[in-house]
Amino acid sequence: MWKALFQFDVRAYTMVGALILIWILFGVLNETFLTPRNLSNLFTQMSVTSILAIGMVLVIVAGHIDLSVGSIVGLTGGIAAILSNWMGQPTIVVLLGTLAAGLVLGVLQGWLVAYKAVPAFIVTLGGMLVFRGVLMGITESMTVPISDPVFALMGNAYFAKGFGWILAAVTIACFVWAAVMKRSSRLKYGFQVDPLPALTVKLAGLSLLIAAFVLIVNSYKGIPFPMIFVLALAVLFTLISTKTTFGRHIYAIGGNPEAARMSGINIKLKTMMVFVFSGLLASIASVVLTSRLSSATISAGNMAEMDAIAACVIGGTSLMGGSGRVSGALLGALVMTSLDNGMSLMGLESFWQYLVKGGILVFAVWMDISSRSKNRGV
Repeated sequence: MWKALFQFDVRAYTMVGALILIWILFGVLNETFLTPRNLSNLFTQMSVTSILAIGMVLVIVAGHIDLSVGSIVGLTGGIAAILSNWMGQPTIVVLLGTLAAGLVLGVLQGWLVAYKAVPAFIVTLGGMLVFRGVLMGITESMTVPISDPVFALMGNAYFAKGFGWILAAVTIACFVWAAVMKRSSRLKYGFQVDPLPALTVKLAGLSLLIAAFVLIVNSYKGIPFPMIFVLALAVLFTLISTKTTFGRHIYAIGGNPEAARMSGINIKLKTMMVFVFSGLLASIASVVLTSRLSSATISAGNMAEMDAIAACVIGGTSLMGGSGRVSGALLGALVMTSLDNGMSLMGLESFWQYLVKGGILVFAVWMDISSRSKNRGV
């Protein structure tokens, strides 16, 4: 039992350990870091990076990169503010217009990469500059405020405390059901499974973490509304990436493009789709960010693409393509946001934040390359 209990993804548990150390360090250095209010704000703050990282996982797994998501966040946020403030459109029109804009930008970039064979790095680097320029042009480089109270709820509302416990119970039930079904399936086909006591201990530990999260956020105002976006999208794209033919094809394309082509996979269409998803998720992130700030600014989403990429790599997604998980990207987003939040509370100058995050990104990539070299026996 004990051997099975401690069989785990070394990299994932290393990141969990690093996150715990980060929280302990900042908790010692600043007494407000571990307060329910700050932790609740931290989870709200990580929502934008998390949503972007979910889309970025698919792009990187497919063997590409998207440097434009930060500028898409800024541009679609500007479109939302213009529709709401300058044009006086109702919230539903603002939301649909924002999502449509992200979808169109994703289609455009995906088409250039997939069907015109322009390298994704060049397409999205150009997109990063063009979209930021368009944002400056349509907003006249001004901050555009949003006063719509319904739109403001997207990034600032909290759920009732009772809802948090209901959500926790449903989440735990889903994890238990998924674990039981997976174990039954493996037993049916004669695969090795963990002993039942070990599985029980693992599920109990996960349940305690979920309960602790709800207890923390309920100690302040309840579950932040943006976290519902994150959880819903994480579940949806986890299912897409692991339980659908599309998801399996994306991993195949990133792992061995030539073999995927020989297998009859429509690489061009699948490649375009990952950029469509990335653009759409960036527009959802823009809704959360613009709502939180109650305005659109020309600096919105600046460097957000770097945080999303770092979150993916820290969470175990390989820049070489072919491997990565949504859950790992969320863990990476929490690590990055914790660093940002802690250093801000300590009053460190912004250059320290760039130094630390850049160093962590390089270290994570180095770890990935090293582990791959060892696996190949190099």
